[in-house]
Amino acid sequence: MKTIFRNILVLLSLSGLIFTGCKNELDLSPVSSLSDASYWQTADQFDAFVNGVYTRFRGHNANFQYLGELRSDIFGTDPGSTATFTGEATQGLERMWLQTLDADNAGVSGFGGFYTNINQINLLIQKLNETSILPDAKKKNYLGMAYGLRAFYYFQMYRTWGKTIIQTAPTTSVDVSNLAKAASSEADVMALIKADIELSNSNFGSSYVFDAKNKKGFWSKAATQMLKAEVYLWNAHRSGGLADATTAKTALTDIQANVTLSLLPNFTDVFSTTNKDNNEIIFSSKNKLDEATLGFIGNYVPQTGLIVNFYDSVGNRKFDVATDNYGGLLRAPTKIATYRKFNNLDLRKNVSIQAAYTKNTAGTYSIAGAFLKKYQGEQNSGNRVYTNDFLIYRYADLLLLLAEAKVILGESPVAEINLVRARGYGANYNAATLGYPNQAVDVNANEAILKERFLEFVGEGKRWYDLRRMGDSFVYEYTSITAATSYKLLWPLDRSTLTNNRALVQNPGYPVF
Repeated sequence: MKTIFRNILVLLSLSGLIFTGCKNELDLSPVSSLSDASYWQTADQFDAFVNGVYTRFRGHNANFQYLGELRSDIFGTDPGSTATFTGEATQGLERMWLQTLDADNAGVSGFGGFYTNINQINLLIQKLNETSILPDAKKKNYLGMAYGLRAFYYFQMYRTWGKTIIQTAPTTSVDVSNLAKAASSEADVMALIKADIELSNSNFGSSYVFDAKNKKGFWSKAATQMLKAEVYLWNAHRSGGLADATTAKTALTDIQANVTLSLLPNFTDVFSTTNKDNNEIIFSSKNKLDEATLGFIGNYVPQTGLIVNFYDSVGNRKFDVATDNYGGLLRAPTKIATYRKFNNLDLRKNVSIQAAYTKNTAGTYSIAGAFLKKYQGEQNSGNRVYTNDFLIYRYADLLLLLAEAKVILGESPVAEINLVRARGYGANYNAATLGYPNQAVDVNANEAILKERFLEFVGEGKRWYDLRRMGDSFVYEYTSITAATSYKLLWPLDRSTLTNNRALVQNPGYPVF
């Protein structure tokens, strides 16, 4: 597989179809007319290009996670953390959870690099619409993927920067006098997202089949429907109301009716490196030993040489090099407060987070800090390698989004919430005390869903987006952003982006460039 992907990248590079090196923040650079004309002549060439799109998508996983989670209330430091767990070398990541971003410290710059793949997707769409080489079913399947992936990218940018540059035609040549392009309105960006979702669905037709070879590592109609639910729930919490909540609910129940999905009995197994296309997964970004890893996890776990000075109180043991060779650099420690939000009966607590303790001479433990544990990777020649897939959509997500839609519609979310809770607590689950609506948080259904999503998806790039989707008041409640600093709901554009594209303007509230 490693050889296949390397050959794909070489092929795309030689054919001029990987765009790099442009000063424009759209990150578009020329493709020669000769190389472009000599490509797209066989089905294998289309297949290779599509594989290249997913390779680039995988390269964006870190930014997906940062944008979706690092500004929330999961990571950071709190009273009681020892020096080791205050961030060994935060290198600016702390600005995201401290809400101190600006043009010079923007958290994620250059629109996440997403336009590199958007331009590839635009070219793919154009060539698919022009070709007669591919069988119609395959052509439509690839179009379904392409429109769905483009909508996904634009939804990331919409929720992050608001106004965003719309680029739907491939740029295969550069006119130096026309590099600058202004951002389109949020309404126009949302309209594009919705239109691409519908184009994706129409090309997939009624087929919910996953890719025969790449399975849930390729975009599918189920992924499009999950994205549709997210988009319409975002709007339902604003002006869309019941109509958009109904659209979201229909998208989710259509997936249930057409795809065999279920929660795995054991929460740990969801993140397995040996059963990656299990019945809970809907769409994931693939990693594999000797091919690609979930490299950003190194920011969330400590150096092995430091962690061995602490204890695991659950296992009543001192950490050791052989077992706890995390090999990271803890730039984003998990808050002790995050760890303590879990009920001790909740089995997800010690699967998702590793607490580290000091031990005194009396044998009692004191918590020193915590770090992300959800992605364990695999051991290879004495090294831990983070070969977990990055999970974009899974069935627990579907259930809790469905619960959210039902609450807006005045329906009971009890079935969906309790399916997730029951799996989370395992043998400890008691519906009378732990099931919805019997916990204190359940007085407010939206708060109950938010907390369940918090417990379920730590480390999966969901929390900041969840708070934003539910409404500004939830951001104010759970982060240091207030109504007086509401401009921080959007991220700032970085100085380099503003310099390279003078048609862009800084988001309101941040210093004018």
